[in-house]
Amino acid sequence: MNVKKRLLDGPRMNRAIRRMAIEVLEKNRGTEDLIIVGIRSRGVPIAERMAKEIEEMEGHPVSSGILDITLYRDDLTTIAPQPVVKPTKLPEPIDDKIVVLVDDVLYTGRTVRAALDALIDFGRPKAVMLAVLIDRGHRELPIHADVIGKTVPTDAHEVIKVKLVETDGEDEVLIMEK
Repeated sequence: MNVKKRLLDGPRMNRAIRRMAIEVLEKNRGTEDLIIVGIRSRGVPIAERMAKEIEEMEGHPVSSGILDITLYRDDLTTIAPQPVVKPTKLPEPIDDKIVVLVDDVLYTGRTVRAALDALIDFGRPKAVMLAVLIDRGHRELPIHADVIGKTVPTDAHEVIKVKLVETDGEDEVLIMEK
């Protein structure tokens, strides 16, 4: 795979995440009943950064958690013979809460469908919002993001690679080409 284009560097990624946090606050008129939940794996650090931004803006912490969707994937049999399931960590019950699901890239919508299935096993939220760093199009399911860091039209053969300091040692988003 070759790098076709750099979409975001570290500072631009941080600004996008800050804008996403602001938009979540504005759409919810504050932090009451709000829980930020990152979808493993790269949605988690983005969710944590959003929660930190919200805390800095509002002066008090917002609940955040981690959602593992491994067993809810529709391609479970193709990803590995023995998929590794990591724990889901929700800070409190989600009943009657506004849950903001956070992921790095929205593509076909299948990850989000799996996340919704997983989330419902933990309760009945008042509302669920979707926040993604990159929306690249090509939906296979009728799913859309409520909060988007950057919309990037892509070709189906291209791949979006998100690197985060927490997982990769650096922040950047690249379009890769085969």
